[in-house]
Amino acid sequence: MRVRLHQIVVDCREPGKLVRFWAELFGVEPVDRARGWFHVKLPGVARLAFQPVPEGKSVKNRLHLDLAVDDLPAAVARAVALGAAPVGGTITDDQGSFQTMRDPEGNEFCFVTD
Repeated sequence: MRVRLHQIVVDCREPGKLVRFWAELFGVEPVDRARGWFHVKLPGVARLAFQPVPEGKSVKNRLHLDLAVDDLPAAVARAVALGAAPVGGTITDDQGSFQTMRDPEGNEFCFVTD
């Protein structure tokens, strides 16, 4: 039996709005699906899907995406312009630097550099 990652699903209140943020961030087109679902296809990676749920986000994510970037300040500025918000400051350690962010619905993700 072979198991492979098909998609990563994000529960959200406004999937149509949130998919547009992520599509712009990744530079891809959003895809409308049935029953209020949307997704973006990330080349070489599983797709990132957004499903509608009635409740809002209330606690920290148990899983988040780390997105590799060449220019951390530029990535943060672009994400902020699209509706994201930084959380705290940039952290640098022996593995590189990272900046925690929140998407427009408050889901955490990080920009990372080596």
